[in-house]
Amino acid sequence: HVQLVESGGDSVQAGGSLRLSCVVSPSTANVMSIGWFRQLPGKEREGVAAIFPVGHRTFYVDSVKGRFTVFQINTMNTVYLQMNSLKPEDTAMYYCAAQTALDIGHRWNSPGHYHYWDQGTQVTVS
Repeated sequence: HVQLVESGGDSVQAGGSLRLSCVVSPSTANVMSIGWFRQLPGKEREGVAAIFPVGHRTFYVDSVKGRFTVFQINTMNTVYLQMNSLKPEDTAMYYCAAQTALDIGHRWNSPGHYHYWDQGTQVTVS
């Protein structure tokens, strides 16, 4: 069983930066990937970024490439989403999610790829 606790959401002006944190407990040892998603009311959840610790692979949706960075420091149990040059269209509820079992039926940006989700944190860019 994995628990995710996210923090870092806030209201910022366009061009500003935020860093979201996703703390994984008890650890990331059994986590195969961490994904970041965002969602607006009435809209589908959109995959924003993902990190696969084995091989240090990262993935991004085109709209955030060059602005967002997903990273993990060493093997610590926290995954970060650094968001720079924020735009009003980045406004959404952001979620982190953990993949804890082998999955070959979904891409990294599909919610079905992940098994655990956090409660979400609001990011507002004006």
